[in-house]
Amino acid sequence: MAQDIWLKQAKRVPSPNYNERPDQVLDLLVIHNISLPPKQFGSPYVEQFFTNCLDHDLHPFFDEIRGVEVSAHLFIRRDGEVIQFVPLNKRAWHAGKSSFQGRENCNDFSIGIEMEGYDDCPYTSEQYARLAEISAEIISYYPSILPEHIVGHSDIAPGRKTDPGPAFDWSVYQALLQASLQT
Repeated sequence: MAQDIWLKQAKRVPSPNYNERPDQVLDLLVIHNISLPPKQFGSPYVEQFFTNCLDHDLHPFFDEIRGVEVSAHLFIRRDGEVIQFVPLNKRAWHAGKSSFQGRENCNDFSIGIEMEGYDDCPYTSEQYARLAEISAEIISYYPSILPEHIVGHSDIAPGRKTDPGPAFDWSVYQALLQASLQT
């Protein structure tokens, strides 16, 4: 069995919300956004939510997500801090009902990265820099992730999801990623 892949520059906070991947090529990177409560930043609630430790009585919105078990591989805070919840080689529960190029269940063959934010809020330069840096590192582990295989949650779950939203600047991210890949 392969050793679990944890990124050195990420704070490690293991989530119980993952399982083994089926035997197939990992070739998709999915970018999401999240903020808890919605449109509020800097709280410990995303970390607590992904580790099933969220006190759902602390905020009215939290009752809407009671009993939901989700995770992502990585979470990038507004200041660029990176938290890793699931080893890259494991199947995090981030995409839900999804499809990419005719393949269903994107969790099976993807890595999910959550950006602290919401659809209409510009992301920070620190977030773009860290996203590009860790994307390049992920691609070094999984060279089957091609540029056209880096998508938003909205691309794999259209009509159901809208993130990372119109505020996410794909051209800035792609330029930074290309620079990171060349170093």
